[in-house]
Amino acid sequence: MRNEIPRAQLEHIYQAEYMWLSHGHPDHVHAAALDRLANKKILLPNHEGGRMLTDLTERGFDVTVMRDRTWMQLSKNIRAMCISDYHQDAILLIDVGGRLVVNLNDAVERGWGRFVKKVISEYKISFLLKLFGYGDVDMINVVDENGVKLIPPAPTSSGESKAYWDAYLREKVGFWTNYFQTTYMIPFSSFHRYQRDDSIWCQEYVTPLSALEAVETRGGCEKLPAFIQYDCEKDSYVRLEPKRIEGEIQTAASFGDHWSEPLERDEISRLTRYFQSIEFLADKIDHLRFIVGGKEHVVELHSSSRVGPLRAGRSLTFEVPRASLMTAVQYEIFDDLLIGNFMKTTLHGDWGTAQAPNVLYPYFTPWIVRYADNAQVKTHDELREYFSAYRRRAPFDYLLHRLEHEGVQKLRSLIRPDSPLFHTATRAYSFLKTKAS
Repeated sequence: MRNEIPRAQLEHIYQAEYMWLSHGHPDHVHAAALDRLANKKILLPNHEGGRMLTDLTERGFDVTVMRDRTWMQLSKNIRAMCISDYHQDAILLIDVGGRLVVNLNDAVERGWGRFVKKVISEYKISFLLKLFGYGDVDMINVVDENGVKLIPPAPTSSGESKAYWDAYLREKVGFWTNYFQTTYMIPFSSFHRYQRDDSIWCQEYVTPLSALEAVETRGGCEKLPAFIQYDCEKDSYVRLEPKRIEGEIQTAASFGDHWSEPLERDEISRLTRYFQSIEFLADKIDHLRFIVGGKEHVVELHSSSRVGPLRAGRSLTFEVPRASLMTAVQYEIFDDLLIGNFMKTTLHGDWGTAQAPNVLYPYFTPWIVRYADNAQVKTHDELREYFSAYRRRAPFDYLLHRLEHEGVQKLRSLIRPDSPLFHTATRAYSFLKTKAS
């Protein structure tokens, strides 16, 4: 985080009875913080696979899984509702004395938007809390075969780049505030800070608070300042002005990473087994190449669904330090490497025209980190049952979203995201989506 949590707010956190965890990313679930909050009742989304439930229960935590789309009474004046989706993301709706907090954190709407809009419409006062930022600062250390970064230049590099990212931010904020039409929007989950010397370059992409304060909302939604304390009885707020954290740059070695260390023989075998166990990954990727300590290792992927010599026509190269790589393999948390942005990812073959941070969708990221790691789904049969389970929860919303999702993916494959036509198509999509729901 870029700001300290004020003492009074920190004390309230320690005094709270409940704690909700949306998903298992390290910026949402931090082991050291969990140990300090061991006396809380932990509320979890109803994720298929139940990995978080298993892991936390084994560590002795008091855990309750919330039923999807069902209000849970937490106290006399507070109730909450959780909605999980097939991407292993989740959102939380909180009714505090008749005011609705819509906590979307960094989730993307995947079939629950219509339902949430209906709930919002039942409240006179509502608050939208959602990640908005320059490229979301996630999985941006990606280059093509020529070593060219696939994310546009940082907003700090030129006035033109700043204008590009401001327009990007303006479009996102405008779309989602117009879509949900809450009473207020509060900048939220947008205050990342990098500290490793091998990822500190990403700091140039971090969204400054001034950009969030300057952006305009739509749909009658009023923007409130970040870092406020809101009184639900008086419907008033005060600004908190938390102290800025500058922090020191930490070396990779201080986290146990030494870029010159090669993999040992047994580690190569474990790395290979980890990826080859994910049956459906081979439908999307031919092979994965790892450069660790200056040595190259190739993991060939094989799929029973391929006919003859047909190949996916795409592969990836990861340049990554040994310690973090093998930790990710051991605990099946490969997404942590992508989020950290110290691992360099090179694309080979046909990946369409998308730019970072979305370039690893739809061919890699969801299959390995969402379904295989988070949901512990490894085979084609397990994957079919996984999607069927989410479809059964809300059949119409699910099918409507999947049709929309396929259309958006097709659009991304045909039109460059930095072209005028793409921006026109995005505006048309925004208008149609808002009107349709």
